[in-house]
Amino acid sequence: MGVMGTNDITGAGASARREYERRRARDEARIRGTWGDGRLGTIAVALAAERQSTVAWKSGAVGEAAVGRALDEIASEHLVVLHDRRVRGTRANIDHLVVTRAGAWVVDAKRYRDKRPTLRVEGGVVRPRVEKLIVGGDRTKLVDGVLRQVQLVHELIDPVPVAGTLCFVDADWPLLGGSFSVRGVEVCWPRRLAKRLASLDGQVDVAAVAAAIGTGFPPA
Repeated sequence: MGVMGTNDITGAGASARREYERRRARDEARIRGTWGDGRLGTIAVALAAERQSTVAWKSGAVGEAAVGRALDEIASEHLVVLHDRRVRGTRANIDHLVVTRAGAWVVDAKRYRDKRPTLRVEGGVVRPRVEKLIVGGDRTKLVDGVLRQVQLVHELIDPVPVAGTLCFVDADWPLLGGSFSVRGVEVCWPRRLAKRLASLDGQVDVAAVAAAIGTGFPPA
């Protein structure tokens, strides 16, 4: 049996996992460049802590895979799930795209362990109302990113409705409630998202829309 190479990694979180493996290999090569390829080099690699920038890609891949599993469980002929799709002409990718009979959904998976996503509203009386996403700090840029992806998908499949979701894995969600929306982007967790999408109905031609999205956003 052959050994799976980095480029053979596929499925939800595949591109993040490939980037993690690439960075880990680069970090190991850097260490061995100092300590050599022998026993000392092997010990140095084993003892060295992974760089935070490298670990972040591994964490991202874990989060995407968890969301992917929840979505795959509800997939059917009336609900198509596409994972890890590339935005042409850029280095960006869309974590998950879901096509239901009610429209398409852009799903961005994030893993913020033990941090509680909350909505902060500023202004609204004298000043303009501003909605911010707080997850251990201001993460409103995540909302901006989802809205950009929603616009790209909308341009491809208009007039089919397109919505966006930020799905947080391993977050500190409360026992009751917890989900909310920021500037039209829903913020929730995998099971909540799957239940919501599975309940939707409408008149969208799921197979045709999924085919169009699959062509417009190829696998990453």
